[in-house]
Amino acid sequence: MLTIFSFLPATVSSVEVMAAILFVVALAHTFSTKQFERLSHRYPRHAGLFHLLGEVEVVFGFWAMVLVFFIAVMQGGAQALAYAETRQYTEPLFVFVVMVVAASRPVLALVMRLVNGVAAMAPCRTALASAWLGLAAVPLLGSAITEPAAMTIAALMLAPSVFASQVPERLKYLALGVLFVNVSIGGSLTSFAAPPVLMVAGAWQWDTAFMFTTFGWKAALAVVINASIAVLALGAHLPDGAAQVTKNGGERKAVPVSLMLVHVVFLAAVVALAHHPVAFLGVFLMFLGVAQAYERHQDPLIIKEALLVGFFLAGLVVLGGLQQWWLQPVVSSMSPQALFFGATALTALTDNAALTYLGSLINGISDAAKYSLVAGAIAGGGLSVIANAPNPAGVALLKQQFADGAIGAGGLLLGALLPTAVALLAFWLL
Repeated sequence: MLTIFSFLPATVSSVEVMAAILFVVALAHTFSTKQFERLSHRYPRHAGLFHLLGEVEVVFGFWAMVLVFFIAVMQGGAQALAYAETRQYTEPLFVFVVMVVAASRPVLALVMRLVNGVAAMAPCRTALASAWLGLAAVPLLGSAITEPAAMTIAALMLAPSVFASQVPERLKYLALGVLFVNVSIGGSLTSFAAPPVLMVAGAWQWDTAFMFTTFGWKAALAVVINASIAVLALGAHLPDGAAQVTKNGGERKAVPVSLMLVHVVFLAAVVALAHHPVAFLGVFLMFLGVAQAYERHQDPLIIKEALLVGFFLAGLVVLGGLQQWWLQPVVSSMSPQALFFGATALTALTDNAALTYLGSLINGISDAAKYSLVAGAIAGGGLSVIANAPNPAGVALLKQQFADGAIGAGGLLLGALLPTAVALLAFWLL
């Protein structure tokens, strides 16, 4: 294997080479999921297979399983299991739990009550104000409740209005790009809410005060600009009243305020225990008990969607764990200016948290390079489904709002270019 790739370092193993190849294959698969969905309509006899291959949340989990199988063949089953078991799955588990809790009807009802109250006071149409709040305020709230929770709430809140059937497809992709970019940079006001920031905060002693003064206010400005651009583009396509309808069926019997507050406590507990899976899974089990006890005030929990997202992220953890041999040399060889734009481009190809983690391992990295790496990584967080951990959650919750029930990787990339440019300019010039 290594004789074929003579340009590779001598220390690179066949497993690492295969992991890189499978990573590229998974990326290509991610960009072709919409074509599989179209094939499922064209060839109904094999619709099940094509639909499975067209589920973007399945892609990385599937190819991670192929990698584990390859390790088992090359090094034995014990080695394959040992590798899989040494991976850190806290983030996939957390995203699964926080998605289910954040998407519960009492939490969404409280958010919509607050949004509608603020939107009613705005000097513009309520629909425009609600859309703007969903694209700006909720992503910024991610700095407190974490980015996955913000993505879940924003996606469900915006689905009936910004991503409604009457909105042109190109504007949906613009709004999706704005949402993904804003969530990625909107979590940078604190040191614990954005995965790429969390990966370096401890190693580089970056606290919340540092994050807000160095990144946060710039990110907030970019979020406001991006949301305003999207709402201006959507304009007349947003019908009044649409934003008041939730994904799971609109307003029915009012949810008691006490139950809303109980669910907020559950959400806050999950966020506070985000790095302790045993603890937040215990809280989640208690949440499921309360949800069952007050089922009349619940919509069906998004267990399936959250499980698929968790599977996607777990697959990314398994595949990404063997990419350090080529990613770290690329990152360490760049000047701060090249790293700023290079990190943005690399983020589209790999999770931005993995990228910043590799940067934290570089000895003697300068302060300018640290800033460039993190700024580029979070600015590029909307360019692809895998660029930022919350993105698969947004895809899972919004894909049915798009043609063929799938979100095209090319459409997302195009939709995210403008908001990404705004974020880059904010971090580069301010």
